[in-house]
Amino acid sequence: MDPLFSGGSSSSWTAPPVAAYSFLASNPNYIVLLLVATLIPLVLFIENIGKDPSSSMNDMAVAPIIPDFKTDIKVDNEPPSKQDLEKIAELPVLDKGKNSRTFKSLYADNENGSRRVLVIFVRHFFCGMCQEFIKTLSSSITPSSLSDLASPTEIVVIGCGEADMISHYTKETSCPFPVYTDPTRKLYHILGMTSTLGMGGKAPEYMQKSLISVIVGSFFQELRAGRSMLRGGDFSQVGGEFMFEEGKVTWCHRMKNTRDHAEIPVLRTQLRLDGSNVIEAETPRARKRNSIAGLGADLGRRMSNRRQSWGGSRSRSRNNETTSSGMEGLKEEGGEEKKTNGEKGVASGTDVGAYGAVTATAPKGTANGQAAA
Repeated sequence: MDPLFSGGSSSSWTAPPVAAYSFLASNPNYIVLLLVATLIPLVLFIENIGKDPSSSMNDMAVAPIIPDFKTDIKVDNEPPSKQDLEKIAELPVLDKGKNSRTFKSLYADNENGSRRVLVIFVRHFFCGMCQEFIKTLSSSITPSSLSDLASPTEIVVIGCGEADMISHYTKETSCPFPVYTDPTRKLYHILGMTSTLGMGGKAPEYMQKSLISVIVGSFFQELRAGRSMLRGGDFSQVGGEFMFEEGKVTWCHRMKNTRDHAEIPVLRTQLRLDGSNVIEAETPRARKRNSIAGLGADLGRRMSNRRQSWGGSRSRSRNNETTSSGMEGLKEEGGEEKKTNGEKGVASGTDVGAYGAVTATAPKGTANGQAAA
């Protein structure tokens, strides 16, 4: 009889004997093997479900109870309101030494002038996908490259685990930027970041490893952490990126799934590391300002075209005058017209104005002439 069952009935189940717990406790490698044997098929199932319409996996009776890991949650990328910024200004964040400071102190202007700070919110500190993002970010953007910008810029990373897990995170990611944490997740909630376990349908470019290797690596990190594995933060919380300039959010991106951080080229553009201007969020004020700027540019082009038209008219008038005087000078005593530059006596005149060159061809029977505006 199976030692896990007793009582003569295959349907009556009792807890495993104490010896089984003792065996597993003294041989943790077996626990790892059991968990990995369960984890890998689950990941493969998630990755392949829906790829083959004829697969029996899509018709399994358990499919309705399995969450759809391919979907994205609905979020918007509108900057937070003034009221929301006031709510989060005094909320505390913790550093690796459990020292508390206000969130506003991370981005507010100081005695050195205005500040540009990109605040990156990550998931739990064991999330392998966020760790891949931070690793790729750190290899592409360095603190020295940010300090060399015309407007010196900073990057700050915020997680949602316990403060004593920050050291583990910086070691795993080699993150050169300051890392803080908000265990209460109030910042996440007020700034519009939500919770999901969905992974989306497409792997991001910043992930350099396969999904299986990332998940397995994250799993082993948790095992090595022992009792601290549950101190990394909420597993379903997702984050995002917020650009603060002069105390306001000028651009933001909220994650739609667990691997939806903004791609590195997008962040480089927002940071002006590629010599490009930051694209401001399309707020009503920004739309109004852009429309006024567009109207001014259009008016400027019209004025420039009109000046060129006036210059061309003056040029043609002066060329005609030059042609007339040339015609009179070509008359000889016998009334015969002298021909110059060929049988037909055609000459050209050119007028160069302040806004461009206008070339006119003189009528037949003229001499070479040039008028300067």
